[in-house]
Amino acid sequence: MFETFFALIIGHAIADFWAQSDSIAKMKNRNRDSSQFCPPGQTPQTVWPYALGAHSLIHGGMVWLITGSALLALVETVTHFAIDFGKCENWYGIHEDQAMHIGLKLIYSIIL
Repeated sequence: MFETFFALIIGHAIADFWAQSDSIAKMKNRNRDSSQFCPPGQTPQTVWPYALGAHSLIHGGMVWLITGSALLALVETVTHFAIDFGKCENWYGIHEDQAMHIGLKLIYSIIL
């Protein structure tokens, strides 16, 4: 259980910090102006669902690679989207956000 949990924490750190570009971090928040990411001459459009979805899928992919479970990967994708959405809405801060993410990794480890 410890090895799985530790691997999931490492995967989380990679996906949430190293692999998340500054652009994705900004675009995934529906409350931020994302027009700066629009090519010149194009009408700005809503991009946050795609950015947050892609970020969440990367997390789901990490869970799948580590656990071999597509079901846990789906759970991770959906819950990561919901947790990050809440953080972007200022319902809670980064400490609570990270605690929820890590708590889910612990639950996955216990399940496996």
